[in-house]
Amino acid sequence: MSRVEVEQGYFGQFGGSFVSPELQEVLDRLAEQFERYKDDPDFKEEYLYYLREYVGRETPLTYARNLTEHLKGAKIYFKREDLNHTGAHKINNAIGQILLAKRMGAKRVIAETGAGQHGVATATACALFGMDCTIYMGAEDTKRQALNVFRMELLGAKVVPVSKGQGRLKDAVDEALADLVANYEDTFYLLGSAVGPHPYPSMVKHFQSIISEESKRQILEKEGRLPDAVIACVGGGSNAIGAFAHYLEDEEVRLIGVEPDQAATLTEGVPAVLHGFRSLVLLDERGNPRPTYSIAAGLDYPGIGPEHSHLKETGRAEYVTVTNEEVLEAFQLLAKTEGILPALESAHAIAHAIRLAPTLGRDRILLVNLSGRGDKDVEQVFQMLNEQGADA
Repeated sequence: MSRVEVEQGYFGQFGGSFVSPELQEVLDRLAEQFERYKDDPDFKEEYLYYLREYVGRETPLTYARNLTEHLKGAKIYFKREDLNHTGAHKINNAIGQILLAKRMGAKRVIAETGAGQHGVATATACALFGMDCTIYMGAEDTKRQALNVFRMELLGAKVVPVSKGQGRLKDAVDEALADLVANYEDTFYLLGSAVGPHPYPSMVKHFQSIISEESKRQILEKEGRLPDAVIACVGGGSNAIGAFAHYLEDEEVRLIGVEPDQAATLTEGVPAVLHGFRSLVLLDERGNPRPTYSIAAGLDYPGIGPEHSHLKETGRAEYVTVTNEEVLEAFQLLAKTEGILPALESAHAIAHAIRLAPTLGRDRILLVNLSGRGDKDVEQVFQMLNEQGADA
């Protein structure tokens, strides 16, 4: 990849910035400020301070002994992003971006959210730094994740339900981008996933790469070698690109992204432009973004981060799908064997690990990014399991 491509935010043919001239000016300034501060010693010191003293990093790398014995296959380790303050990996990026927003003089922060974890992380960061906060969330997702809506409101955020389209994550992104265009002079868009026009995919990856920076060091300390595979769920791609980042050059480590079978962008998508960037996108017969569904609201998106599209195209990473039934089984099995309630998003990665581990020898190692905790999903799981029982 040439220096010009990197500077323009391309990963092979994917990425870039396909937006209005007005929005491009905003993004150019954001890219300039990000490049200025991302390696600045004072910025890094402040970022790491808040990760330690507020977020609670570093997160443990936990050997899932009981699950491993149950499956009788490869060793399974969990990178415990569920133990972060606010309960997911999203806070890593929210702290980094809000420190950038503060340096850029922003008075107001907006964000989109699907499952609500990014919304909660953004609202938390805004409360910490005293910034006005507006969160756009699909109307359907506000129903599925009512608890997270209440959490955001408790933290002082204004939550705006979006009824357009399917009333899901894609539609929330549409509204957030429209807000940014209208209010760019004092507003910072704190985008939560590794999607969007340049520089957002690179920026989110930068702040989320703390996940793999830690896990690589931790697995070497525990096992004396790298894992055979790193597994992460994929919606927009933020936790997965963070989990993969420091292993990209280690060709012997398989990188496996796990998607819902009803929102399988990397399996069924085609190159197209969505939300101002070129990536693999699920399109209908008319060339419009296809309606998607996942029991995990955070994975319910018809596109994917451009770097994931590039990793799929080059073969450096592999992407698989799991069914809703496998996800619910994984959610319950992890609870019963390890006493951990994973987010439904994370349970997608766990489901594939449960499928893969028994096919490998006991000397093999799987490192699974447990991207969030499942408190937010317990009521939904309760209802789905009751419906299953009623249908049986």
